Amino acid sequence: MFDVLIIGGGVSGMSCALILGSGLSKPFAADKKIGIITHQKASSLQDALFNNAYGIPAGKLGSALLTESINQLQELYPQVVQIPNEKVMRIEGVAGNFTVITNKNSYPTQLVVISIGAGNPFTIDGLEEFVMPHQKVIVEKNRIQLKNIDHKVTDGIYVTGTLAGWRSQLAIAAGSGAAVATDILTLWNNGIHVQVHDSVKK
Repeated sequence: MFDVLIIGGGVSGMSCALILGSGLSKPFAADKKIGIITHQKASSLQDALFNNAYGIPAGKLGSALLTESINQLQELYPQVVQIPNEKVMRIEGVAGNFTVITNKNSYPTQLVVISIGAGNPFTIDGLEEFVMPHQKVIVEKNRIQLKNIDHKVTDGIYVTGTLAGWRSQLAIAAGSGAAVATDILTLWNNGIHVQVHDSVKK
C-alpha cells in the first residue's frame, strides 16, 4: 500500500512529488511509500512557452519541463515510485484505505493527491459530489474545480493546481503542489509543522 499516491505528472503533481521525495530524509517519513501516476497527455504544459516564470530560463518549453521534472524526480528521489502510461478512472474507499483504479491496474493508498487539470468534464469517477464551476476562470472557458478547504477535499484526499481553484500560472501551480506536500509531511510528523530546505553548508 502507498502512503500517498499523486495523480498527475504536471506542474503541481511533480512539485508535490519532489517535496515529498526530499522529505523522505526525515526520520518520520523514512518508511513512507510515495507514488505518482505521471500520465501527462492532457497537461497544459505540452504547448507552453515560459518567459515569465521565476527561476526558469526565458524560452523554456513546457514539453521540456515535463521530461526534465520526471528525470529530476528519478535521479534525486528514486524511492518515489513513478507509474507512467496509466490513466486514473476511479477512486474508491475512505481515508487510510483508498483504491485508485486506472485503465490497467489498481493501487491501494492511504492518501490521494489529485493533480490533474481543470477540464470539463471531470474524468475520475467517485468524486462527483465535489465538482463545481471554477471560481477563478471566466465562465466561457467552462472549467471546473473540486470543492476544497486549503487543498483538502475530504479526509485523505487533497487537490492541487487549477483543479484546486487556482489560476493557470506555473508558479501558482508549483506552490500549490508544494503546499500540499508540506501539509502531508506535517501530518506524518504528528502535526508538527514541516518545511524541507536544502542549503549550501558554510
